Parts: sequence; structure tokens; C-alpha cells
Amino acid sequence: MSAMFEELDYAPTPIGAVSLRRRHILSLGTDVYEILLGEEHLMSSLFTASEVALADLGLAALDGGKLDILVGGLGLGYTAEAVLAHQTVATLTVVDLLEPVIRWHREGLVPMKTALADDPRCQLVQGDFFALAGSTEGFDAQEPERQFDAILIDIDHTPDRLLHGGSAGFYTTSGLTKIQRFLKPGGVVGLWSDEAPEAAITDLLKTAFADAWAEPVVFANPLQDGREFVQSVYLGRKAKT
Repeated sequence: MSAMFEELDYAPTPIGAVSLRRRHILSLGTDVYEILLGEEHLMSSLFTASEVALADLGLAALDGGKLDILVGGLGLGYTAEAVLAHQTVATLTVVDLLEPVIRWHREGLVPMKTALADDPRCQLVQGDFFALAGSTEGFDAQEPERQFDAILIDIDHTPDRLLHGGSAGFYTTSGLTKIQRFLKPGGVVGLWSDEAPEAAITDLLKTAFADAWAEPVVFANPLQDGREFVQSVYLGRKAKT
């Protein structure tokens, strides 16, 4: 059995100290990895259903192959891993603000070790997703104004519970319209949310996209006797012409 608790890394960042921890949960007989920003939990390997659903639902909304996908927010990597599981994906770009998080993947400190860093289709980029979304050049320094088939975002807790102030202007009609400059015709933007679908958020997306909808993601919490939790994935589609 592994140690009951271990802090694998701790590092300062521009928005506060970030840490990677591993806990052994005796009742489940498993190790759980967690990312914390200060004392705030950002991600746990015990709850990944909605992170995976963000990838699967986003790609299910697309047609064709040789897809170029952008993920905002790396974390423990479950959205990116689920994207790469689709054989239709040609390239994946993952943007994360926090250098330590990218380093953990390159050093193999996370549950999936170096799988993302080693995949030739995957590029890990340190950068401010929201600043790049509002820029002229976009997300690829080698190909300014590059467009993607899907842009999948798992950074804030919800569109109105922000991780830090840098994303405040993104969840507006203007911000959501502007990011479509980097989306191919008919492409989709996906937003992860820690809460059940809210009509107000879907209505906001409808002011910017040709079509928008919400998908609930229901899963059982093994720490609470299988109690069901509901999170959500919001999707907005750019017009095809």
C-alpha cells in the first residue's frame, strides 16, 4: 500500500501556490490525486466523469476526421486524454496558465504519467488562455489566427464562479463571439461547469452562437454512499457559413 498522504510538488504561480497531492483512501482501496490552488481544490482523480464528457460531447458534435482540437486547462489531463482517445483527432493543443502543472505531466507525476507529453499529436503550451482568446494572433505562435474544430474549456468552476479575475470578460456575448475567430465554420466551443445546467448560461451562449445547448453529466460519489451529483457541459456551435 502507498503512503496515506504525500505532497508530490508545491510551487508558486502568478495566481497563488499550486500543489499536487496523493492520498490513499482506505475505504476505497485506491490512491487519489488532487490539485490545489492554495486551499482551493481544483481537480481530483476520483471525479473525472464530466472532464471526460467535455471531450466526448464536444467531439460528438463534430463531423469528419483529421480534427484539430484546443483544450483550455490541463489539470490532471483527463479531458486531453479523452480527446486523444478519438481516432478522428489529428492534433491537440492544450493551454494552461500554470507552468508547474505542465511540468508534472512532463515529469510523470500525474496518474497518466507522461502519456500526454509523449503523444506526437499533443502540444502542451504554457499561456493565459483568456488573454490568448482575446488576442489578434490566437493560440498558436507558429500559425497566427489558426482555427480549430473544437475549443474545450475546463478552467473556471462555472461561468459565474471564476478561478481568478482574468476570465471576467470572457463569459459575455462579446467574449464568446470573439473566440469564434479561432473556430472553424460549424465548430464548437465547450464549457465545463461544476454545477447542474442553468438556463441563464445556455441563454447567454445563444446570444453568441448559431446554436447552443447544455448536457447534464450525472455520476455517483463513492465517498457519499453513491449519492448522485450533477455537473454539466455547455456547447455552442459556430455558424457553418
